[in-house]
Amino acid sequence: MKAAIYTRVSTDNQAEVEFNSCETQEIKIRSFISSQNDLEVFKVYSDQGYSGASIERPSLQEMLVDIQNGKVNLVISYKIDRLTRSPKDFYQLIELFEKHNVSSISVTERFDPSTPSGRLLRNIMLTFAQFERELISERIRDKMAERAKKGMWNSGNTPLGYKRENKKLVIEQKEAEIVKTIFDEYLASRSVSKVYDKLKSIKMFGRKGLPLIKTNITKIVHNILYTGKIEYKGKIYKAIHEPIISDALFEAVRALPKEEYQKRSKLFMYTLFPGLIHCKECRSIMSSVFTNKIKKGKRVRYFYYRCNGLSKRDLSYCSTRYVSCDRLDAFIIDNLDKIAKNQQYLDSLIFTLNYSPQDMTEGFKPNGDTSTYSSERLRKILESIVEASKLRGKSEKRIIVKRHIEKVIYSKETIEVKILYSESADATSAASPSSATSAEIKSCEDNNRATFRHARTAQSRPTSLVCNENQLDLRGVEPLTSSMPY
Repeated sequence: MKAAIYTRVSTDNQAEVEFNSCETQEIKIRSFISSQNDLEVFKVYSDQGYSGASIERPSLQEMLVDIQNGKVNLVISYKIDRLTRSPKDFYQLIELFEKHNVSSISVTERFDPSTPSGRLLRNIMLTFAQFERELISERIRDKMAERAKKGMWNSGNTPLGYKRENKKLVIEQKEAEIVKTIFDEYLASRSVSKVYDKLKSIKMFGRKGLPLIKTNITKIVHNILYTGKIEYKGKIYKAIHEPIISDALFEAVRALPKEEYQKRSKLFMYTLFPGLIHCKECRSIMSSVFTNKIKKGKRVRYFYYRCNGLSKRDLSYCSTRYVSCDRLDAFIIDNLDKIAKNQQYLDSLIFTLNYSPQDMTEGFKPNGDTSTYSSERLRKILESIVEASKLRGKSEKRIIVKRHIEKVIYSKETIEVKILYSESADATSAASPSSATSAEIKSCEDNNRATFRHARTAQSRPTSLVCNENQLDLRGVEPLTSSMPY
């Protein structure tokens, strides 16, 4: 009589346990067969890491095909629940066995299915097997929910950008760069295909040394796990693993499908304040442009903010024309950094704002319940902007900057930075411009334009707070920088 040996364990971890592995089950079954005189092993069918809740298992299906082809006379398993834990599925298997004159034996559960009492015992055992499966499933769900609440990852395929150490996710720097590039490129192009082409062109490949497939790229840009959070059953929990991207970048990417598609210039990728620079002279937005120059036999690209009034009319329309992106970006950040570190100046500025006469602060009123302004909160906002400028992710730094700066008004004499003052100074908070109070911090030169053209050091540079055309001078403040950008 030809016997088929069937073994199964539910998870890969169980497959490695010495007393519960498929190999251990096979040994005990072979020991039983050796005690019989008329049994011959036809084949061993083993399903490692498959649940007993379904019969859609590769080795089981192969065994059923062999049974239908008349190659097997007897199926032997370690326990009856190794075949299935579902009474419904078991009855289907028994019907198939009987149709092809195949018997089944459990080496640890001896009963005679040819008798009423044997079939009753078999049915009772199947019912308990199903009960055990459902109980185990409930315990696993509860355990996974508790792990999620504690911020622990619930296993599965290790996400790109991380590696597993002691059952925890740890950032893998090389892969993390790929993830950051995916988010940056997707935010810029809004196209998975373009992200794929970009990764392929710069040879950023996956773990197998092959380009990432587009479906995986889509999953990455919608996976909140990269922000240091865990999603389980529709609920979000703070995770214990380190984030690769910020909440602000993830929210910006997630909001993209809701926005109307617009063609966007890639030039914004090279500037810190895209769409925020305004020309004071003609009130036009200053867009990013570039020019190529040959330097030491090599082409060098220089980026500028150009007044849009020039392209709409002619060069004589506005005298502002151009300003170097690098110099203006650095100038603004340097000034904001020095203001944030000057506590005496911040205290004086906030005191003036909070206690100035009503006619001087008219039009500068906080939204919501905020009745006074705090120098500490303003300092944190400024520090958030400065720290954002140091981030490596281009898209991420611009998102944070836009969260705290409404606009920058530029002229050759003055630079006004309009700060969005909100209750939360967190750079990645959900605060929006519509719910923030605005203030303008202005760094200005008293010299004429020619002096700025030659980058002379200013003799004095008063800094003032501007409230909707009502200027509150705070003179006597030390110079912030040595020269204005042009």
